[in-house]
Amino acid sequence: MGVVIIDGSTVRDFVNDEARFKKSVDETFSKLDLNNDGVLSRSELRKAFETLRLIETHFGVDVATQPEELSNLYDSIFDKFDCDRSGTVDLEEYRSELKMILLAIADGLGSSPIQMALEDDDQGFIKQAADLEASKLHQQPSSAGP
Repeated sequence: MGVVIIDGSTVRDFVNDEARFKKSVDETFSKLDLNNDGVLSRSELRKAFETLRLIETHFGVDVATQPEELSNLYDSIFDKFDCDRSGTVDLEEYRSELKMILLAIADGLGSSPIQMALEDDDQGFIKQAADLEASKLHQQPSSAGP
């Protein structure tokens, strides 16, 4: 497990790096599109959000959540992603909604740095944002004097 220090600018910079953000979202979409039909079904998107365990924990402690409550949550998430109400989520809809979610996270974080524990094999968007910031720090020339 690793620890990263991030703030809103970390996430915002990742989203604003259009090439990197697009590549990351496209790769994630491709992994979620289990039947390779170019769109995400309700069940494909639900699988992705189930891994986040949005309301099944309270400060790291598992809590019992009624199946109906979970279904309502995942249905409302799907409806938000399905902008054209086609019954599926295409890549543009997915990218657009993820961008809005990540920018909302950035706004919520503000400018105060926080420490966040991440699994070593985590390749989520927050980890990628932290990695982008770290790569920028390593590229800066040293300002050490003579």
